[in-house]
Amino acid sequence: MSELDKYKRFTVTSALPYANGPLHIGHLAGAYIPADIFVRHMRLKKKDIVYICGSDEHGAAITIKAKKEGITPKEIIDKYHTQIKTSFEEFGISFDIYHRTSSAIHHELSQEFFLNLYNKGEFIEKESEQYYDEEFDQFLADRYITGTCPNCHNEGAYGDQCEKCGTSLNPLDLINPKSTLSGKTPVLRVTKHWYLPLDKYQPWLEEWLIEGKRNKWKTNVYGQCSSWLKAGLQPRSMTRDLDWGIDVPLDEAKGKKLYVWLDAPIGYISATKQWALDKGKDWEQYWKKQDNTEDDSYLVHFIGKDNIVFHCITFPSILHAHGEYILPQNVPANEFLNLEGDKLSTSRNHAVWLHEYLEEFPGKQDELRYVLTSILPETSDSEFTWKDYQARINNELVAILGNFVNRVMILMHKYYNGKVEGSSALVDENLNQQIAAIYDDVEQ
Repeated sequence: MSELDKYKRFTVTSALPYANGPLHIGHLAGAYIPADIFVRHMRLKKKDIVYICGSDEHGAAITIKAKKEGITPKEIIDKYHTQIKTSFEEFGISFDIYHRTSSAIHHELSQEFFLNLYNKGEFIEKESEQYYDEEFDQFLADRYITGTCPNCHNEGAYGDQCEKCGTSLNPLDLINPKSTLSGKTPVLRVTKHWYLPLDKYQPWLEEWLIEGKRNKWKTNVYGQCSSWLKAGLQPRSMTRDLDWGIDVPLDEAKGKKLYVWLDAPIGYISATKQWALDKGKDWEQYWKKQDNTEDDSYLVHFIGKDNIVFHCITFPSILHAHGEYILPQNVPANEFLNLEGDKLSTSRNHAVWLHEYLEEFPGKQDELRYVLTSILPETSDSEFTWKDYQARINNELVAILGNFVNRVMILMHKYYNGKVEGSSALVDENLNQQIAAIYDDVEQ
């Protein structure tokens, strides 16, 4: 019996993709195929499970893309939400709902979360110096600032995170910062924001995560979390000076928006609320503690390694501070998928885009799913090459699996009239036991 069998229901999420561009095979291998495999398996076991995802439609990445294309953020999210949703459907990713964070139900829930923490006195209010672009006359959100990472010296690090080494950053950490709007060095100006005191939750995180998840979570996830906690957590701003996003629900915060990494994971919950409304279900059973226990529901986040800090430290801290919600039992983050000896890169167009693959290889979705499944970057980076793609399809799917199925079909028709009957005379009990053991091994 699996440890999972003690839970009554399951809430499974895949990372919300930014609606500022198309998806590539690295996304599919990182957070969507692994989750889809798990969900399909649990559905075969007749488990009560809901699989949640949606487009992340706020934050600086959206506005940057809109400025580059000379259109509004709304036009950007509508364009890419549709494209991303269609790609997922074509590849058979079996979400119960694919929602969007621009919906009214999501705005309302995100503001409720903020006010819950605000009314409990969880936030720290403070004025601080933040970067300001004098040419564009605006404060710069984290993603509007690039510079050199102080940890690995990557020259293209963003103000919130270095995508090369994964280090969580603040804009002031960057060496030689530049505004992505004007390309010039920004100046510092004073602004007021509301901070989540992650340092306050550090003792709780060390008990819940470091002690509670040891030998339970993947080594790459656990190790990254341990490193952050060892370095010591700092308060993190939950509001931003932006013109696109969810309004901070305070009179004194006019013009400010919720930090996208506060509202994005809440998108899992708002999507579940919408799904429950559509299906006549009770969404709280999938997200809230029942009878003050978490044993009824199992929450798991499938993500890529660049999102570990937000799903393992920031979001659990928000849920813990709120008090009514269950916490993730597992966060099986994957590493990165590389392409032909180089890192996948959106900016350099070094990628296999899903919508283009669908056009170039019509009807070949399962072939790509198979190849990606066989090379999933589960604990270390892996690599996709077209030669390997060709070899795995021809040698494994066609020559091995196809040949095996063909031989079985020939024997079935030759000796059993094309049918497999469940006659006890044909059943070998020893074989049955071996098959049952294999099922157990595969499930584990």
